[in-house]
Amino acid sequence: MSSRAPVTSPRVPARAFASRFVASAIAVCAAATLTVVALPAGPAAAAGAPYKGANTAAVQDDFNGDGYRDLAVGAPGAANGTVDAAGAVVVLYGSAGGVSASRRTVITQATAGIPGAPEEWDEFGSAVASADLDRDGYADLLIGTPDESAGTMWGIGSLTVVWGGAGGLKGGAAVPPPTGLDEGCGFAAGIAVGDVTGDGAPDVAVTGDCGATTYNGPFTRTGAPARRAFVNDLGTNRGVVMGDVDGDGRAERFWLPGPTDGDVSGPVFAEGHDGRYTELPLADGLSGQIGDIDGDGYGDLVTGVPYDASLTSGATPAHRGGEIQVLYGGPQGITPDQKPQVIHQDTAGVPGAGEDGDQFGASLSVGDTNGDKYADVVVGAPGEALGSAKAAGQATLLRGSAAGLTATGSRAYTQNTAGVPGTAETGDLFGAATHLVDVTKDGRAEVAVGVPGENLDGLLWTARGSTAGPTTSGSTTISGTGVGLGRRYSEIEFGEALPGARSTV
Repeated sequence: MSSRAPVTSPRVPARAFASRFVASAIAVCAAATLTVVALPAGPAAAAGAPYKGANTAAVQDDFNGDGYRDLAVGAPGAANGTVDAAGAVVVLYGSAGGVSASRRTVITQATAGIPGAPEEWDEFGSAVASADLDRDGYADLLIGTPDESAGTMWGIGSLTVVWGGAGGLKGGAAVPPPTGLDEGCGFAAGIAVGDVTGDGAPDVAVTGDCGATTYNGPFTRTGAPARRAFVNDLGTNRGVVMGDVDGDGRAERFWLPGPTDGDVSGPVFAEGHDGRYTELPLADGLSGQIGDIDGDGYGDLVTGVPYDASLTSGATPAHRGGEIQVLYGGPQGITPDQKPQVIHQDTAGVPGAGEDGDQFGASLSVGDTNGDKYADVVVGAPGEALGSAKAAGQATLLRGSAAGLTATGSRAYTQNTAGVPGTAETGDLFGAATHLVDVTKDGRAEVAVGVPGENLDGLLWTARGSTAGPTTSGSTTISGTGVGLGRRYSEIEFGEALPGARSTV
């Protein structure tokens, strides 16, 4: 059992908004240096088809092989019997009617075949991702547990893979961590997947407070990759993004080390296929995703910069209320001289207004919600106040177009929006996690929004995609208790983690 008491946890439950978002933001001036370690060159690969999605594996999120993409939802505060905040992941299976609580699999460290054991404050399910790691035609689930303890040492972190199959997810393995992890390293706080080598096997990048690790697929059923390498093993690395931005059929990696003394919004480094790193000096970001926003066949990088001057001190804070940045791919990829497009709540046409602590950009996801072949972006602002309800939260949808990301036709969603079940309340944190994924197989992505601060439970809101984008008509919510999760002292935090990008600072 972990020796870590809840009050000393570096990751605080969603109920403590000031601690989880504001206090951590004030502390982001701690230096995070990218110590570059050259990686061995990957095998030669011929150029593949143009960019087709952030996950370049043949299988995208379909854990049971029925042709419908599925949705993994982390609930790191869920109890396992009397074990507080052991954590859980709930997989909601896609169908023509969308996702529902009735078609689900709940995975914990007490589930048969899953390595490890439930421990107090492990918070299993703090990060989730998926890819067909063993190339058997079924997506596999990756689960990050950055607060996993090892003996009396808290916060070492662990990465678990759960194998997909015709009957859904069953059995798992521990992915080998870096050697020499210490207390508070938080291995697997962030996970990204893409095919870097172009061989058809997904590759995985994993971040943490003691550096980052890359894994080349395919993986065996023991969890072992074809190759493992370490990146900046003496420094902090909070985020990583993978996707093909130059159209050669191989994903590039972009590293987001987190705040530094001179840049509280976080630098961005591009990793070339030769293993060399190039800083993008005009860009910032603490999290990100890649998608083809302008429909030109090249992936575009979207990063979230949520911390404004009200939440942190130091150079280069975000616009008041937070912002996102967009860097557009092309035949040369994303070059250091490209100036990012910046969008915030004071950009003309974006709903609302930038206010202190909104944290616009704390989460984001990229996907085509209306079937027009341009990827849209949904942006979470969990600190958004609605009237007297502080940190009630909001999610904003921005449209992709041939001209790039635009505020034209953008929409804002809250629990006070007509058709969205529930009512906005203080500390709900609507938008703490966001994800765009087509679970109905109609070519239009549904929007999923995590509301981990809802009561003591947590909530997931989903809305169907349509030719006009996500529609609130018929939208549904699923709660943590509604999928069978329980709590002891900690909040369940159902909806805290989705596959979309979010800041882990």
